[in-house]
Amino acid sequence: MAAAASSFGTTCRLRRAAQAFAISHSHILRSNANLSLQRNFCSHLTVSTSSASGVSQTVQALKGEVDLLLKGVGERSVMKEVKHILEMARRASLKREILHTYFLTPPVLKEYMQVLEKLADVKAIAQGGYPQAECCRISVGHPEELASDPDIISALSITRNFLFEPCSHGDFLGSILGTGIVREKLGDIILQGEQGAQIIVVPELVEFLMSTLVKVRNVPASCTKIPLISLDYEPPSAGFKVSRSKLVDMISNGDVRINWIHVTTKGTTLKSGDIVSVSGKGRLKIGEINSSKKGKFAVELIQYL
Repeated sequence: MAAAASSFGTTCRLRRAAQAFAISHSHILRSNANLSLQRNFCSHLTVSTSSASGVSQTVQALKGEVDLLLKGVGERSVMKEVKHILEMARRASLKREILHTYFLTPPVLKEYMQVLEKLADVKAIAQGGYPQAECCRISVGHPEELASDPDIISALSITRNFLFEPCSHGDFLGSILGTGIVREKLGDIILQGEQGAQIIVVPELVEFLMSTLVKVRNVPASCTKIPLISLDYEPPSAGFKVSRSKLVDMISNGDVRINWIHVTTKGTTLKSGDIVSVSGKGRLKIGEINSSKKGKFAVELIQYL
């Protein structure tokens, strides 16, 4: 009986000691538990994907893989934006939802669409309002969820008589941003000469701009919503001509960009789909490239006005 009582007392003392230790070291235990949970979460962060045969696959969204997908992306600022969109796309695919970006610049848009080709579980739709749009919004999601074009862009017409005081692209841009909106919520500005301009915006800004945008520079203006089908843009035409010597000078002066990246040395190889911009001349898209039996090349050039 005494032995049993002694054993029971020892057990109670050990239990109290363990409780006291746990209380005094609770912050350490919680930290270790959180660290263990973090490690467990990071090591099992996966994205469910769907192949063409409908078989579910698992793609680990780990940092190393993200860096591998971003390999080849040039500028650091572009890489940062593409990485953010990539993470958003995988989150959308995992949760089977559709997410949208704001308007992206051409370099970011180009790099992201190239990265997207490496992912089987993500679908993206780019919308800018018209075929030649430079700034576009991207909708991302699982292919089964993103079945049609989401309604994420709207068009506005800024009108009045601009005949005696023509306004430039910068004038319209400055007046629009002067209302307090951020650049990422504004897409392309399509100049309409003396009639004003048409702009692409996110839908939630339509009412705001219609009530606040009343002047462009010193010209009173009115802003009304129009359907996207009413956008009046110039279709592409034949390419422009610049002499070889003149083009070399323009390259040296930093007036030439390929895919919106400045080119400073001659001899850059172009491929189908590249966009060539020349200051003061506009921009060209390289179309089909065909070679003849004599080793010469026939290149289709499309100029955007």
